[in-house]
Amino acid sequence: MKTRLSAVAAALLALLVAVLAFGQPAHAAAGFSVANGRLYDANGTEFVMRGVNHAHTWYPQQTSSFADVKALGANTVRVVLSSGDRWTRNTNADVANVISTCKGNRLICVLEVHDTTGYGEQSGAITLDRAVDYWLSLADVLAGQERFVIVNIGNEPYGNQNYASWATDNANAIKRLRAGGLTHTIMVDAPNWGQDWSFTMRDNAASVFAADPARNTVFSIHMYGVFDTAAEISDYLGRFRSAGLPIVVGEFGFNHSDGDPDEDTILAYSQANGIGWLGWSWSGNGGGVEYLDLATSFNPANLTTWGQRLFNGANGIRQTAREASVFSSIPPTTPPPTTPPPTTPPPTTPPPAGGCTATYTVTGQWQGGFQGEVRVTAGSAAITGWTTRWTFANGQSVSQTWSATVTSSGATVTARNVDYNGRLAAGASTTFGFIGGWTGTNSLPAVSCTAS
Repeated sequence: MKTRLSAVAAALLALLVAVLAFGQPAHAAAGFSVANGRLYDANGTEFVMRGVNHAHTWYPQQTSSFADVKALGANTVRVVLSSGDRWTRNTNADVANVISTCKGNRLICVLEVHDTTGYGEQSGAITLDRAVDYWLSLADVLAGQERFVIVNIGNEPYGNQNYASWATDNANAIKRLRAGGLTHTIMVDAPNWGQDWSFTMRDNAASVFAADPARNTVFSIHMYGVFDTAAEISDYLGRFRSAGLPIVVGEFGFNHSDGDPDEDTILAYSQANGIGWLGWSWSGNGGGVEYLDLATSFNPANLTTWGQRLFNGANGIRQTAREASVFSSIPPTTPPPTTPPPTTPPPTTPPPAGGCTATYTVTGQWQGGFQGEVRVTAGSAAITGWTTRWTFANGQSVSQTWSATVTSSGATVTARNVDYNGRLAAGASTTFGFIGGWTGTNSLPAVSCTAS
């Protein structure tokens, strides 16, 4: 099934692709962009994905997985979503929570629609055009998240049949997304269940890239049994590199029902050539491929053989992942106040610190979980730090937080400022957020605030 072009035809094709790709302008929006076959974050810093896939649509309660993969060193998570055509639709509120959770854990979020998987061969699979309908329905959620989110139009959008329209369909899908206002980097999956044994994506990637008005498209190859030798891996990825077209390994495993992928070469070649990758998958696999779980039963303390290899092995996540620079350069929520020079000598005893108040809001809620936000506001005088406390009345708990240092003792939660948001001018405010769990009732607690 692995068709090969003649050496002459392949050389001519590579030259043509390179000519088409050369000189394409870099994307200039306030988010990820592509230039010269590389992916750059909003700061203009090259970003190389090192992460995992997470089957969120089938395990929506496993929100702690984001924090777990981050703690193991990942910088990206590819999140499985459903348009509602084959599985339960991930709502706008749910997708907003996924994005917020990724950001809270300083992870870049690649969002993909899984309902396209195996179109033309798999019963019930949807078209890319239908996937675009779903993305456009999420426009309000995606807007403003270009620094943190990459949109993967559809997972493995064609099986091994009826894939001849791959290039045309992807080009049209990209144009619709751009016309609909999405300025994010777009990721495009290969046909043939993602493995492109027909070389359809390889041979048509340049035309699809050129169809994007923003020139901000990344190509994704899934490497399983088709890629069982070092020569196949280096040849496929190398052709994209030579053509100046951006490529990532969007899925791969250390074993598969269709053959034994050469994961060592995938990792080594990607590291040597600055190519991103996302291992399949965190946990919850079924149907005979449970061996692809990186963690047993979503437990980060119980990594499988595959998980140990991907996270802790040579050229793995711990060794090679680098956090996106946008997380280290996000400005403080409230800038430190500037104080003019005193016109009279300061008193011997400094004035007392100003006070503060805090308000608690539930910004999103789903069965068993919720997202909360606390707003801290300084009183009539500036403050240099703050501590908030509240006590849950109904057994709620906090599992993930951002923009505050949070501890719990029984039902009582204490949250203190971090370095960048403790200093507040008189009347100024800052916020911090968290993900929590609840059962039965999720009443709002009273929150106290103490300033320093």
